[in-house]
Amino acid sequence: MSGTHVEVDAVHGGRWTSLRGSDGKQWLWRRDAPGRDTVGPGDPFVDVGGIEECYPTISGTPDHGHVWSRPWLPDGDALRVRGDDFDLTRRIEVDGDEIVAGYRLLAPPGQRFIWAAHALLELSTAARVVLAPGTPMIVDLPDDTSVPTAWPALGDTDVSRFGPVDGTVMGVRLPGLTEAAVEDGDSRLTFTVEVEGQPTGFMLWRNLGGWPEPSPYRSTGVEPMIGQRATLANAGPDEAATVPPSGEVTWTLRIRTT
Repeated sequence: MSGTHVEVDAVHGGRWTSLRGSDGKQWLWRRDAPGRDTVGPGDPFVDVGGIEECYPTISGTPDHGHVWSRPWLPDGDALRVRGDDFDLTRRIEVDGDEIVAGYRLLAPPGQRFIWAAHALLELSTAARVVLAPGTPMIVDLPDDTSVPTAWPALGDTDVSRFGPVDGTVMGVRLPGLTEAAVEDGDSRLTFTVEVEGQPTGFMLWRNLGGWPEPSPYRSTGVEPMIGQRATLANAGPDEAATVPPSGEVTWTLRIRTT
């Protein structure tokens, strides 16, 4: 195989369904879930893996945002999704081992939002996230407590390693980051977010069989973001993006496989 290969499902939320590196590794985790193909705006989120586009929130209302449950329509060489107060376009190009996804949002000036590429990854128990030691992070636990700490330790737990099923689940917020990498064996996946004048961050989803009840499963994610909170309603003044007076925000997501 030459270069990186990507596939998307425009009809079902523009979801990224395959991301395969030149070494043949499939990076996207997937699962079957009844009802995913028939969802509509406002429906509860149905988790089938891949990369879901989340806007204008991840958690909260609407569940995982407005755009994962709508069809994306062709617009030249791009895909486009519209709602009552937004118009979002995504154009994906592949250049060797790099995927470049360009986004353009049209929305009312002053509107606040969170965007995330909700990437659930097919990772072994030896996979690890590569960040500089001491990077500030906030760990969100199931009892609704949040623990500020420094990468990669939460007490005795090394959160950089996803590990085997152990019945735990946590979300990890990494405010201010624009790049994060995942290593799994000899393969490496790097996400980079480029945007002007908006807050950035990453979230890690570290579900080692602790969610959902009553039938938990293992799912692991690395999510590049515009904004720094999963729930728009909980975001402070500097933790969400804001549409400028022009009514337009553009950003780029770069994904490299090596």
